Amino acid sequence: MMNDVILKRFETADEVREFEKGKFELLHIGGMTIGRATYEPGWKWSVHVGPLVGKKSCDVEHVGIVVSGRAMAAMDDGRVIEMKAGDVFYIGPGHDSWVVGDEPYVSIHLMGAGDYAHS
Repeated sequence: MMNDVILKRFETADEVREFEKGKFELLHIGGMTIGRATYEPGWKWSVHVGPLVGKKSCDVEHVGIVVSGRAMAAMDDGRVIEMKAGDVFYIGPGHDSWVVGDEPYVSIHLMGAGDYAHS
């Protein structure tokens, strides 16, 4: 049995998916893919990511933690929620989201990261 220890940092991510007003950094570790989303004020999924992947709403299932900033998530069925620093979230497929306010939004994605913003 091996007693491996692996340390990684988002600053030297394994992959970075960049788009207008944002980026999504990926780390592959321990059989998982973990992502860090960083979005500038004015970022909106349906404007800045959707056209790149050819979709009208995000069909990725997310579990994550908001590190800083605020964002809204609007489900295709009309429900709208606000996410802010400290919130742990689950968002099912079929949604849009956007940054609220003038502070960048940063979140860590524990599920769905490998499929996000990937064409």
